[in-house]
Amino acid sequence: MNPDNLNQIVQKGFRVTLGATSFFMETLQDSSKRDENLNKLNSDFNQLTEEWVERGEITEREARNFVDTVLNQQNSQVNTDSTTVSTPASGFVQSDIQRDLLELTKEIANLRADLQQSQESDS
Repeated sequence: MNPDNLNQIVQKGFRVTLGATSFFMETLQDSSKRDENLNKLNSDFNQLTEEWVERGEITEREARNFVDTVLNQQNSQVNTDSTTVSTPASGFVQSDIQRDLLELTKEIANLRADLQQSQESDS
């Protein structure tokens, strides 16, 4: 099996998973889209998979942009040597989400690095 092909398969699988998760979260959270999304499950699975890949790509891109923004903000805060930062109560919820997203992004980066090492060792 070609390592590039394996990489594409893993990446597509990752994006399908992200897209499907987004799809099901939208189904659970948005009652107006619930029936529409449930009807899509009865449609062609290949078409649904491609839709999930597109959603996964968008979600991946948004997550990368978000993490880059958070890291840039953290770097700028470190550079200004601010010792106290006051946050409103809603900031705690937002920071939890940011922390979770950062952890997931690090995990994805580690998985990609492992995959790349595996590909390089197979070559």
